[in-house]
Amino acid sequence: MSWKKYFTPVDTSGKLSPISGAMSTGSGANPSRSNYSSYLPDIYAGHPNRLERYGQYDTMDTDSEVNAAFDILAEFCTQANEENGTPFQVFFKDQATQTEIKIIKKYLQQWTRMNKFQVRMFKIVRNAFKYGDSFFVRDPETQKWLYIDPSKVDKIIVNESEGKKPEQYFIRDFNPNLEALATTAIQPTNVNGGGSQFGGAYGSGLGGAGGSRGMVGSFPTGSSGTRFSENQNQYAIDARHVIHISMSEGLDNNFPFGNSLMESIFKVFKQKELLEDAILIYRIQRAPERRVFYIDVGNMPSHLAMSFVERVKNEVNQRRIPSVTGGGQSVVDAAYNPLSINEDYFFPQTAEGRGSKVEILQGGQNLGEIDDLRYFTNKLFRALRIPSSYLPTGSDDGGSNFNDGRVGTAYIQELRFNKYCERLQSLLNEPFDTEFKLYLHTQGINVDNNVFEIKFNKPQNFAAYRQAEMDTARVNTFNTMVAVPFVSKRFAMKRFLGMTTEEVAENERMWREENVDEDQYLSASSELRGAGITANGIASDTSALSGADTAPPPTEGEPAADAGAAGGATPPPAA
Repeated sequence: MSWKKYFTPVDTSGKLSPISGAMSTGSGANPSRSNYSSYLPDIYAGHPNRLERYGQYDTMDTDSEVNAAFDILAEFCTQANEENGTPFQVFFKDQATQTEIKIIKKYLQQWTRMNKFQVRMFKIVRNAFKYGDSFFVRDPETQKWLYIDPSKVDKIIVNESEGKKPEQYFIRDFNPNLEALATTAIQPTNVNGGGSQFGGAYGSGLGGAGGSRGMVGSFPTGSSGTRFSENQNQYAIDARHVIHISMSEGLDNNFPFGNSLMESIFKVFKQKELLEDAILIYRIQRAPERRVFYIDVGNMPSHLAMSFVERVKNEVNQRRIPSVTGGGQSVVDAAYNPLSINEDYFFPQTAEGRGSKVEILQGGQNLGEIDDLRYFTNKLFRALRIPSSYLPTGSDDGGSNFNDGRVGTAYIQELRFNKYCERLQSLLNEPFDTEFKLYLHTQGINVDNNVFEIKFNKPQNFAAYRQAEMDTARVNTFNTMVAVPFVSKRFAMKRFLGMTTEEVAENERMWREENVDEDQYLSASSELRGAGITANGIASDTSALSGADTAPPPTEGEPAADAGAAGGATPPPAA
């Protein structure tokens, strides 16, 4: 029974139908009509300021810590497979033949080389983490992936009647570059790499989503025509030819677009950025030491005292340079003396010790204290699950060493980070698996799609080294317990090796195949001989029997024993 039968059909006979012209949305309106204001396919443009966020992500990526963190994530998620030389690993669900295994491996390598995944996969995965989405157009003839800048994808048309299935992608500035395997080129007038070919940053020319709003904005409005119309330099691409790699499980509000990993660190990044600016300003403004001049003015009135102080300041900070002007008279010009801070000062004092003096005002203190900055940096790394040993920010963070996988060198942070990388890989596996199976179909390879699937290679997993150490300890314990005469080997395999009943049975079957005793074959031959078959084989016995059947009959006078011997039986004794 189809699940569509559980849904109420749309009533197009009256006020609910947009075709009849009655567009009233009264109390009896269907939820589809009241929610989407149309029964036509709906338009999804993602977050209201999705394009501006791409510009913010590019700005955040220029930070050294954020850039290094995303490089580590992409490197761990795109490990190369030493067996087939690709970033993928083939998992067989059922027993596959050797021919199928060779064909799949061969075409996987060919597909990888054709799309340059050895070089591009790192950037593909990194952009998916950075923007939340990665778009490609598949060439129908060559099956090559042509990259699309996420900022050039304006909207997606989905079919509500088919469960929000994407039908068309609206892409701006569609300009295929088959040499670089890209479809949208970055224009020289674009500062951040987005926008139209006429210049402008992300989101320019889209109505209400102006590029100056930062991380706030509204849905694009004010465009001419309907929401299905195409703007200038905008093309509608069939969804069958678009590959959409999304960092979304479908449980968020940004469908069909994904969520960037930058979202979780945006607030921390802004705090760290402001703190770095404050520290830099403090270093520049307050770091140098200053001098305080105490000028003795005696009993001068206030207005005369200030004039005297100004005169002393000019004497200290200026120098006199004689010059000859056009009048033929010698004058002295006053110019700023930049070396005044390095010169000595001379002030007169009275016998009582009165007079002007100069004291040094110390500059900023504790300029090397950056614990607050280190706090926000560690907070940013924790949001991305990056272990502190991978990007140490202090002397105490670099204590994790890799020493051939021995227990104790892999901290809990590394284990959690590998689980996090595997979870990110699970979001990206399905599009690559589907596209590779489609490539096999276009190449005329008839292999059941349910037999295998391709996945990214597992990241450098410290849990594997820990498991190897545990296996070594289990084997030592098992060898000790097998020596005990009253302990069953099967029980020891289950208890001390951790094997299940199915694994024990499989081990017994494979052991029999690998350890066949020749005595078993001899005993089987003896059993066959007991059934009337000699050791020479069935062929020789058959030929012997046929020779006995075609032997000439005995003549008169010959003993009947020969005939009995030919029959292979002893004649009965005479009565």
